[in-house]
Amino acid sequence: MQSDVSDTTHEREGDSGRHHRRRPTITTRRPGLDFSDVPKYWFGGNALGTHGANALNLLFPDGERFFVRSVRRYLDSVDDAQLRADVQRFVEQEAQHGVEHEHYFAALEAHGFVIRPMLKAYRFVAFRVIERVAPPVLRLSATAALEHLTATFAKLALSNTVLDHAHPTMRSLLSWHAAEEIEHRAVAFDVLQKVDPRWSTRAAGIAVAVGTLFPFWVLFQGSLMWQDRANLSLARLREERKVVKDKTEDRRVAQQAAVLDYLRRDFHPLDEDTTHLAEAYFAAHPVAAR
Repeated sequence: MQSDVSDTTHEREGDSGRHHRRRPTITTRRPGLDFSDVPKYWFGGNALGTHGANALNLLFPDGERFFVRSVRRYLDSVDDAQLRADVQRFVEQEAQHGVEHEHYFAALEAHGFVIRPMLKAYRFVAFRVIERVAPPVLRLSATAALEHLTATFAKLALSNTVLDHAHPTMRSLLSWHAAEEIEHRAVAFDVLQKVDPRWSTRAAGIAVAVGTLFPFWVLFQGSLMWQDRANLSLARLREERKVVKDKTEDRRVAQQAAVLDYLRRDFHPLDEDTTHLAEAYFAAHPVAAR
């Protein structure tokens, strides 16, 4: 049975005693979006912003499969019935995110972008290198850290105007994804706390997270821009950079704050109650439950 957001609390022992936090209800939804009419430069006509967002889109499906594998490996170590149920819903949500983002890949390819070699290299690093070399607990720790970073991006997406000029379909995709990231933002972290609550393990995870997410993001954006170089004059890039500069700076500041916050010894993802952002989004934009 799903927990009731209004009166369910999350409890954790910490340096300052017993903490009580609102535990979000995690619901899997199936938006079933049609990307056939999404234009090439769907981010308000801004090529630079579009390529940056598309690069992140490309990272999501396999990244989330990595998250799922990392968390499910420790399911037998979780003796909390509520957390076990939340892990199952986390898995279902992440699987659906991958499905929707991969549907968008066809639209990218229709616009002439070659993305399969990038994805192949990404999968090789994730599943043939990191998954084989890194200890399972480090993979879980990196997953918890990346979930914190994606929840930070989700808060930005739902609390400011960053998606206001996006094509409606892409705005729906990213807002739905953001809201569900907020719902399950604590699951991987709570599993990590059951398995290995040491601060050093958490710190190692955020180091791996930052060291893998941002380089791939930059490389993928660079590849998309190189493929589109015939349409990207220096003058156009300079003008478009002015348009996205404030949003990029907001994201950079939020990323830095998120990393520092994560390194607090008494940190927990539910310390900041952003659940109302997800609740407000789904109240205004109902999506059919899976």
